[in-house]
Amino acid sequence: MDSDDVRAAWEDRSGEYSPTYYAHYGPDETSELVRATITTCVGEGARVLEVGCGVGRHLAPLVEAGVTDVTGVDVNGEALAVLRETYPDLAATGEFHETTIESYLEDRDATSFDAVFSVETLQHIHPDATWVFEALAGLTDDLFITVENESGEPGTVNHVDDELPLYYRDWRGVFTDLGLDEVESVERKRDTVRVFRRR
Repeated sequence: MDSDDVRAAWEDRSGEYSPTYYAHYGPDETSELVRATITTCVGEGARVLEVGCGVGRHLAPLVEAGVTDVTGVDVNGEALAVLRETYPDLAATGEFHETTIESYLEDRDATSFDAVFSVETLQHIHPDATWVFEALAGLTDDLFITVENESGEPGTVNHVDDELPLYYRDWRGVFTDLGLDEVESVERKRDTVRVFRRR
């Protein structure tokens, strides 16, 4: 698959890992971890961006905690429609973009946000589009959080349901090379949480 194929596959995703699938499960332990990290490190006045926001289940707890400047980006229009139905307060508060991460980043200014995070999204970025990592690192004025699958050898690829590629990377190396300091990491059964701050 090339980068266009990967984006198209997520744009049309149905069944398992689809918008309705995630809406059914709602916020989880990861959502709470992201909320606690952002509100503790940056505060309720933080400008927050989630790339690959899906139905908004990780942003909704932030809004409930009093964070009002939230932005989400997702390529799947159905996900954003489900977000509006499932989390009306989030939809009314936040700014949401139905587009690819690549397209969104083309028009962004540096340090537009206090906190940027991704939950199992960056792992699907095709090797042809790894420039987005530098662009994302440049968007945060302070905090950057990755929650990605790191169970494979960096540089190798796995496939979700024998279809969608998951690219294993050394996320600590990726973002420390881009000027961020890792201040915390937690290995979990499914993924690894890494918290970075700007130097």
